[in-house]
Amino acid sequence: MTEPAQPEKRRGRLPFTVSRLNILGIVAILGAASLIAVHNLHHDNSPNQILNVSYDPTRELYAAIDKTFVDQFRKQTGVTVEVKQSHGGSGRQASEVIKGHEKADVVSLALPSDVDALRKRGLIASDWQKRLPNHSVPYTSTIVFVVHKDNPLRIHDWPDLIKDGVEIVSPNPRTSGNGKLSVLAAWGSVTTRGGSEQAAADYVRSLLSHVKVADTGSRGAAISYAVEKIGDVHLTWENEALREVAENKDEFQIVYPPVSILAEPAVAWVDANLKDKKLASYAKSYLEFLYSDAAQETVAQYGYRPIKPDILAKHADRLPPINLFPVTAVAKSWYDAQEKFFGSNGIYDVVSSAPARVASAYSR
Repeated sequence: MTEPAQPEKRRGRLPFTVSRLNILGIVAILGAASLIAVHNLHHDNSPNQILNVSYDPTRELYAAIDKTFVDQFRKQTGVTVEVKQSHGGSGRQASEVIKGHEKADVVSLALPSDVDALRKRGLIASDWQKRLPNHSVPYTSTIVFVVHKDNPLRIHDWPDLIKDGVEIVSPNPRTSGNGKLSVLAAWGSVTTRGGSEQAAADYVRSLLSHVKVADTGSRGAAISYAVEKIGDVHLTWENEALREVAENKDEFQIVYPPVSILAEPAVAWVDANLKDKKLASYAKSYLEFLYSDAAQETVAQYGYRPIKPDILAKHADRLPPINLFPVTAVAKSWYDAQEKFFGSNGIYDVVSSAPARVASAYSR
């Protein structure tokens, strides 16, 4: 394992880091001891157990949803289902399922393209997006900024992130859905407001040069920023920002930029791992439950945006209306975005391997 980034600014490619805190310290600080979700938690041969392999910041969300689902399912069927969880960077989690290291019954990952990677390996059905409502996207989110209290560096919009001296914490796009979405949001903040693709490339290249630490997942990035006190701005999921500020009310605040990306975390049951019809029925019921009013209310309470408009409207004070552009504003689809930006010799490879240009990213 590598050491975390040192105080001097690292430029060029995003550095891989791990927290300096020991595991017990992290658990104590974040209150994670009460969660039923831990990374690399596998089946223990319980006959009614299913495993949800999810992305990094959904620990608290699924801990709450699982309890409600288990109680409701027991009342409806008389069967007690046990739901276990595994969490990590979304891209890494998809890879672990593909390799067979995580025997997922269901996946709930940050990007549709992460789930589709399982389809390409024959682990889930080709029509997986049609099997659940809203193209198998039960809630949405976006990327926002967390800054220090009273916003001393006056960070309000994407161009402010590349001002001299600003240091950013954002997860690595190679392993994290948060990291990928941050790059896509940054790119789109230029092109959706009239900038050229060259201007967008210049801006993203400059943005990456301001990244102080890039952990493998969003929760690690939150620890680097909020616990280890690294950086001036945390570029993160809206739900992570809400949690981070709530736990550190006197230290941080959220900045909603004028424009950001519409994130669409997707879910699917993993056909290849569900040969047992009984477990398959549990897995399907579990994912269908995510679309219920009870689950959608929990989604909103934990800082995600429910797809039911009436429930979202009830939480407008915490989840305010903002200008979110779809992935089709920067690529043909999520799958095209994966190849265009993060495939071999894609945009991320190009901009992260070259020095930042001294030029306005928002020039026409």
